[in-house]
Amino acid sequence: MSQKPSMTDFEVIRKRARENIAQGAVTPGYHADRDAVLELLNNALATELICMLRYRRHHFMATGLESKSIADEFLEHSNEEREHADQIAARIVQLGGEPNFSPDDLSTRSHAEYVEGDTLVSMVREDLVAERIAIDSYREIIQYLSDRDPTSRRVMETILAKEEEHADEMAELLAGLPAGKRA
Repeated sequence: MSQKPSMTDFEVIRKRARENIAQGAVTPGYHADRDAVLELLNNALATELICMLRYRRHHFMATGLESKSIADEFLEHSNEEREHADQIAARIVQLGGEPNFSPDDLSTRSHAEYVEGDTLVSMVREDLVAERIAIDSYREIIQYLSDRDPTSRRVMETILAKEEEHADEMAELLAGLPAGKRA
């Protein structure tokens, strides 16, 4: 004989759904510290915005024989970082918070730094470093969120997968540049 799954009585769920209705998606079943999650997400948002800006600059500044395909890759990554920022901002709003797009402290909230790079190699290297920083930071955020906020965790897991892809692509680009230029 199979055991019936343990669930809260539907009447209790219905009653709780009507309480604090202005909180939208944040129901009494939300088990995370909302303020802490909003801070983590706003810092991740800052990271994505800084990465988007750095990739965008690299797209326009890439020069040399190898630059066309790499500049195109920078632009693609910039657009994907913007999409990540949009996903994070949407989740912040869904949690009843406000996404912080303020340029005044963007670089201090970002996990990654905005390093311009003065050569194609240094640009690729700095983008790879930033992706590696995001990977480790996002893993920590995902571990913190765990089962407390599975929706935010899934958003960050999706972004993490793309950041890992970006890191692989930057590592391949770096490896493909002439050996004398990689030093």
